[in-house]
Amino acid sequence: MNVQKGVATINFVRAEQSKDDEFLRKAVEEAYKGVECGDGLPFGAVIVRNGEVVVSCHNMMLRNKDATAHAEVTAIREACQTLDQIYLPDCEMYASCEPCPMCLGAIRFSRIKRLVYGAKAESAMAVGFSQLAPLEIKKADGARALIAEQVFEQIKAKFPLY
Repeated sequence: MNVQKGVATINFVRAEQSKDDEFLRKAVEEAYKGVECGDGLPFGAVIVRNGEVVVSCHNMMLRNKDATAHAEVTAIREACQTLDQIYLPDCEMYASCEPCPMCLGAIRFSRIKRLVYGAKAESAMAVGFSQLAPLEIKKADGARALIAEQVFEQIKAKFPLY
């Protein structure tokens, strides 16, 4: 390996880590902020585009009385509004904790290109966060299920974007 190329690679990696540390610190600050002001549980998220913070959010479950108002989902919603777009393919997310399945799904659906998180999900679970309630799930059958399936075939021409 060329020595100059190796040094450049090391410098790039250090710069990337420094950037990750900075934005992850902001996500952790948001987690504290959300608890201090009574908005929600100790989770924070930051969305960044081209090295600039687009939004910095915390969990809003208690304030909004909304079980889906996790920091990551709130950040995605606000970033989409701020950037006036549905998807965020040129953005990165920094989350104070490993996202739950709902948030991970939202991150994937929003097409965020990179996720960096701090704490493991087990850390949140160990103090009682992220507990799921029992849920019965049943797929309908019969005519109503068929009608529900047909809606996708009937409207597909209206959504060429997807």
